[in-house]
Amino acid sequence: MPSTTNSIFAEPDDFQAASYREGSLSRFVTVHGQFRARLTQIALDDLHLSAVEEQLPSIGFLEVPAAKLLVSFPMGDQPAPVWGGISLRKGEFMIFGPGYRGHMRTQGHCRWGAIWFHAQELAQYFRVLTEHTLTIPLVAQRWHFPPAPRRCLLQLHAAAIRIAKARPETFLSVGAAHGLEQEVIEALVECLSAGRAVEETPATRRYQEIMLRFEDLLGAQPSRHMRVDELSAATGVSVRVLRMCSKKVLGMSPTSYVQLHALYRVRHVLRAQNPDATSVAQAARSQGFRALGRFAATYRSLFGELPSSRLRGLASVGS
Repeated sequence: MPSTTNSIFAEPDDFQAASYREGSLSRFVTVHGQFRARLTQIALDDLHLSAVEEQLPSIGFLEVPAAKLLVSFPMGDQPAPVWGGISLRKGEFMIFGPGYRGHMRTQGHCRWGAIWFHAQELAQYFRVLTEHTLTIPLVAQRWHFPPAPRRCLLQLHAAAIRIAKARPETFLSVGAAHGLEQEVIEALVECLSAGRAVEETPATRRYQEIMLRFEDLLGAQPSRHMRVDELSAATGVSVRVLRMCSKKVLGMSPTSYVQLHALYRVRHVLRAQNPDATSVAQAARSQGFRALGRFAATYRSLFGELPSSRLRGLASVGS
């Protein structure tokens, strides 16, 4: 059954929960400010369309489900995320194969669109419409599409998103939803058949692989704040290479990213726990922070509040 969702968020945690359907395993806003994001989603029978708009810089970690393929692109004049160190120019697309895992980051106000597809079904459509075989990528690929089919695909996506915002009931019509789906499929197949993938440099691929090992390391030891020399040894590269990869892919140093992870884990603990059953010190120490005064200052600079305010707020709600 076709469906639409159009949501506006004022809290990063709520946006992260909604983004999980978009393959986002984590999403960290990296500066303090007035958070605002909008997520529009259209679920059809064989594909899923979405549009994302964010106001503040962030870092995310994405995983494409095993059977899916993701096509992502900038919308309008706003920049798209930097995907694994790859910056898209206007008119360029990123295609992520089934099971792809990697980082994305935004540098401020950002808008991008996405089309999710069952990979094998897209391959079948491609074979029927072109009599050729589509090779499904297993990595992230940057694509150039010819102007005419690219424009058609972008216009279809933009029109669908506008209708989902203004008249979402339109998609309750099975006929209208099926018609849109077929048009998007045909436009995407034409783009893929006439377009070309851009081969990334070996250095870019290596940066992405190193950052994947780094992310897996943080997941395996979430409460340990490792020094940069320990991080480099555990990921199998020199300190210089790790710092260079982290700057390219994440836009920050590896130790800053470790701290960002830990700060969000503390925030999650403070939101989830009963104020009578925990304290800020306990929550901070459980996530590897030892210098509590420095922790409180860093927490406040990122979230705009003292960590104790989170517990007091929960206590007020429960009283």
